[in-house]
Amino acid sequence: MELTDLKVFLRIAEEGNITRAAEQLGYVQSNVTARIKKLENELGVPLFNRHSNGVTLTEKGATLRDYACSILNLSEEAIRSVQETPYPSGCLTIGVVDTVHCGYFIQSLSDYQNMYPDVSLSLLTGSSAELISQVLNYQLDGAFVTGSLPPKVVAEYVDQDEVKLLTKSKEQPFPDLATTKWAVAPSGCPFRSTLEKWLLSEGIPLTRMIEVSSLETQLGIVRSGLAATLLPSSVLSGECADMGSYSIPEAYRHSTTSLIRRNDRFRNKAFSAFAELVKVNFEIKEHL
Repeated sequence: MELTDLKVFLRIAEEGNITRAAEQLGYVQSNVTARIKKLENELGVPLFNRHSNGVTLTEKGATLRDYACSILNLSEEAIRSVQETPYPSGCLTIGVVDTVHCGYFIQSLSDYQNMYPDVSLSLLTGSSAELISQVLNYQLDGAFVTGSLPPKVVAEYVDQDEVKLLTKSKEQPFPDLATTKWAVAPSGCPFRSTLEKWLLSEGIPLTRMIEVSSLETQLGIVRSGLAATLLPSSVLSGECADMGSYSIPEAYRHSTTSLIRRNDRFRNKAFSAFAELVKVNFEIKEHL
């Protein structure tokens, strides 16, 4: 079994079509087909169900996919470990959930680039669920996420924040929960989940809502007076500093933001240096 065969197998599994997979890999289709037949002969089982619209994994194919991902990721990890320089360098890709876009985070990025100019830093945004999946699939070196964590990741740093009910201005009284319209992120957002649980405890379903995919739009809707929302107090800076903010019941008041990585043996110096700098900057914040 060769690594190239596993790469071909995974691409076909992802595309669901041998022709598209061959085009993506830059191979002729006959070569790709031959590699898969060779792999199936070596293993003695069919890996794909063939049909008119393409292919789907068999039960054994799905099992191999999990192992193939681990094998290829380990091989790439071995290369990175052997080739790593004595100082932070290379590419570092970090995922960021919207709600950690605050001054201390931006300061950490600026300090990091000044301290380690040989590192090419990339940032990707997404929901916590999306970012955790991308970390586990080796698409990200690490990520800032909110809420609970699966056992396969390690939290390098955890920051506690208070969840607040936010409205247009400080002059507004505490809103009537039964008649308030809410600006919320798509399903899966921990703050939306917290809002749903809080309202449910008050006997109020979350039906009066405006669903938006970006934090900036969500805050803009609240600042316009069109809706209220639940978010961590760390967003109350800059243009949002004058928004109304109110405490909510203790059971729903606390949130955590974690800088996570995979639970791997190999830890590249670029990420380790980034995690250390984040710890320093956020500890400075806590003492101010």
